[in-house]
Amino acid sequence: MNADLLARSGTEQGRLLAKGELSSVDLIHAHLRRIDEINPRLNAVVEVLRETALLEAAESDSRRRDNTTRGPLDGVPFSVKDSIEVRGTSCSAGTLGRKHAARSVTDATLVARLRQAGAIPIARTNLPDLLFAFESDNLLFGRTNNPYDLARSPGGSSGGEAALIAGCGSPFGLGSDAAGSVRLPAHYCGIASLKPTQGRLSRYGHVPAASGWLEMIWQIGPMARRVEDLRTMMAMLSGADERDRSAVPMPYRDPTEVRLKDLRVAFFSDNGIVPADHDTARIVNAAAQALTPEVALVQERRPTGIEASYDLEMKLIGPDGGAGLRNYLLEIGSTATHPVLNGWLEKLEQYSTDLSGFAGYWAELDSFRDSLFTFLRDFDVVISPVSIGPAVLHGESIRDDIFPGFSYTMTYNLTGWPAGVVRCGTSPAGLPIGVQVAAAPWREDIVLAILGRLEGAFGGWRPAA
Repeated sequence: MNADLLARSGTEQGRLLAKGELSSVDLIHAHLRRIDEINPRLNAVVEVLRETALLEAAESDSRRRDNTTRGPLDGVPFSVKDSIEVRGTSCSAGTLGRKHAARSVTDATLVARLRQAGAIPIARTNLPDLLFAFESDNLLFGRTNNPYDLARSPGGSSGGEAALIAGCGSPFGLGSDAAGSVRLPAHYCGIASLKPTQGRLSRYGHVPAASGWLEMIWQIGPMARRVEDLRTMMAMLSGADERDRSAVPMPYRDPTEVRLKDLRVAFFSDNGIVPADHDTARIVNAAAQALTPEVALVQERRPTGIEASYDLEMKLIGPDGGAGLRNYLLEIGSTATHPVLNGWLEKLEQYSTDLSGFAGYWAELDSFRDSLFTFLRDFDVVISPVSIGPAVLHGESIRDDIFPGFSYTMTYNLTGWPAGVVRCGTSPAGLPIGVQVAAAPWREDIVLAILGRLEGAFGGWRPAA
């Protein structure tokens, strides 16, 4: 019963609480025991919020007795990437200079919104040094392992989140994404995730804070075993925030109201930079074909100009050759940095330019966005790989033959479109393979509707053997 309970979605766990079939205190205890069981192998959790979680669980049970519950997630636990502030805890961002950072006096806006809905923070999760890597390893807490193969990475930068959720230590949580950091870990660990439209969700309380030109390419996003939880969370998380000027008060649409029969779907498995491997391409094709009976059109088609994704993302992250990042690290006291972060910084050096060159980068971005936006005249949904293959071995993400393969997620940081991931298959080695689904700005409803349909067709998350 305990294993079955923990494998359920957070929304389903909330329904069990509402029916009185278990208490929030019992639910939190079950998750705490699971974290104690799996974390020695995975190293996904950097801090367990044991005492506060049990106190908040007791408060949730009291509300339930008084018929004053706050919503469908009241009493359900969630986890938080260690770059998002949780009141009373220290946010390290995985970097040495923040080892003794002061405890946060307030929650990040999205943590506060989940708390207001009655959900309970239970753990803070591991990530790369200052978030800059496609695997989760740092000098403070060490590396996080993939639940399906401990010799492999869970991805980054939200790798601790993905590993913990996949291992049933938490039903859902919050990550952040500037180049694929909620989507790649979801793919590597077989769960579901969503990078919302740029500006959809508040980023107040994230470390580092949103600023400069990097502000336009990243978002905080939800991660979960089941698409149902992404839908539940997005309805709670969306909305303007007086503490974040970039959060747009755009109405949020209900995914259940999407008319699949009206949608035109494009798919591809080669973005013109690095083609996906055979198994990944096969699964992307199968996902697209599974939609054929229910949508208006399915066509193999690659957006014009998408082959610029990798170089353009790197240009926008590193127009100063990484000097700004190096200076920031020194200012906060990170006098030593992880080798994978150093590898990132080395890759950025070739993109260093002057003011005229930076203006050219922005002109390229405008052209890129125009080209991909034009593609939306003919299609409503774009299906593609998340990366060129399943989870890589520890330390390999920075390799020159692997790193450009992360360009499949970079595309939608550059456009600002919403993009999500759901597991649709398994490699011959037993590793999860996810599929990426993207749509036009503010159409998270379409992304979530398609993710839900694919989850139904292929099963979505499965426990590690």
